[in-house]
Amino acid sequence: MLDNQIATSLPYKLYRADQVRDNERTAAENSGCDMFALMQRAGASVFRQSELLVPEADVILVLVGQGNNAGDGYIAATHLKNAGRQVTVCAVEPERELDGDAGRAQAYWLSTGGKIESFSKDYLQRANLVIDALLGTGINSAIRKEFALIIDDLNAADVPVISIDVPSGLDANTGQSLGRCVQADVTLTLVGIKLGLTTGAGKQSCGKLVFDDLGIGNAFKSLARASASALTIEQFDSMKPRDIHSHKGSYGRLLCVGGNRGTAGAIRLSSEAALRSGAGMVRTYVHSSSVIQVSAGRPELMVTDEELEQALDWATCVVIGPGLGQDDWAEDTFQMTLRHCQQHGKPLVIDADALNLLSKQATAYTINDCILTPHAGEAARLLGVTVDDVEAERFNYARQCAQRYHALCVLKGAGTIIDNESTAWVCSHGNPGLATAGSGDVLSGILGALLAQGMSTELACKYGVTLHAKAGDNVAESHGQRGMIASDLFDAVRTLLNQ
Repeated sequence: MLDNQIATSLPYKLYRADQVRDNERTAAENSGCDMFALMQRAGASVFRQSELLVPEADVILVLVGQGNNAGDGYIAATHLKNAGRQVTVCAVEPERELDGDAGRAQAYWLSTGGKIESFSKDYLQRANLVIDALLGTGINSAIRKEFALIIDDLNAADVPVISIDVPSGLDANTGQSLGRCVQADVTLTLVGIKLGLTTGAGKQSCGKLVFDDLGIGNAFKSLARASASALTIEQFDSMKPRDIHSHKGSYGRLLCVGGNRGTAGAIRLSSEAALRSGAGMVRTYVHSSSVIQVSAGRPELMVTDEELEQALDWATCVVIGPGLGQDDWAEDTFQMTLRHCQQHGKPLVIDADALNLLSKQATAYTINDCILTPHAGEAARLLGVTVDDVEAERFNYARQCAQRYHALCVLKGAGTIIDNESTAWVCSHGNPGLATAGSGDVLSGILGALLAQGMSTELACKYGVTLHAKAGDNVAESHGQRGMIASDLFDAVRTLLNQ
């Protein structure tokens, strides 16, 4: 069976911003350097990223604020100036003398003949590259108007942007915009990867996320306990070869429940995804009007609209929800399925319409091996909050959903989060092409298939989500994001499973 090898190296670990701030000084000291030396390393790292992003850039604008983020910007500006670039540094308060290490970096810039100007759109229009060092990770409330105006002009300009540590205006813990947020092409995050850069709107604002531990990673890792872990396909060993003498019953009996009148496609996608993901046998229970639509063209599926209890007895695990609907037929089917899985301890994936039915009876069912797969709207209904609430604090609400229903929660979206009530993981793969009808149905089928093959619910969640997202990336790489449809994932999933 698949073995999960979650890496312990720093790039797979995610931290709150305060964890980095509270521990970086000690980590630097334990690594034989002080905080100004760390700032110098940060500035040099920004310089290297600028050379990689726009190597031909000869007119560079560096926007600085008033904290240590600004210090990194001043050091980067000095490196760029010494390399022969035309560098302009603009500050919100150009006459303000900074304190501490940021003040030393500012003085270093001035000592080279550099100047500090007030921001003007003219500087922005002439620049080939902008370094964003306005605001760091310390802000957690709405940004001031003078910063917001600069960010608006920057986002409206057609110029590449490198943000230092975090895009200015982004809450580094939640990924929420604090009124305004820089939309970066590259974000160079330092010492520890911040939670908010990996999911939701934060993932969008970051552009390409680059990490540099500034040479203190091992010391930092020994001081700070990660708040979450990032998942990539490389962290999972291949599934072992199948035994020569095995048969279809060796790989599980999955029942997929859904496909109400007019919504046969969803359960068909889920069921076929389960077959393509290695389930030995897949039976599909649907509304009588959907039997032909689900079975046509896929004879490997066993399709029925009768004797649900018998089908549940046959199954070793169940997926319920794709195309289920919310009418009387759906309600009766939902109640019977959840009662059976609760009484017999069968693993269950609850998706789509079944999540909406579950939200109406939150305390009625507790199933030990249960996976919930909500998008933000479904999570909002499960928890009685708004979609904006969920998207503003995705880690928080994924945890709340897992704890309320005593299940593994897969909060879908950019940077899908998996939470088991005490630990969180974030999928690093995925792209906007997966935002297409039926993509979530395919995911539920993959999860069901992995459970059917004997995988634990936690490992099935982590591997299934990663597999689905990486398959989407592979399809996008071959054919592009636009025009991707859910069934395009089948071959990509099968290929990844067999690598």
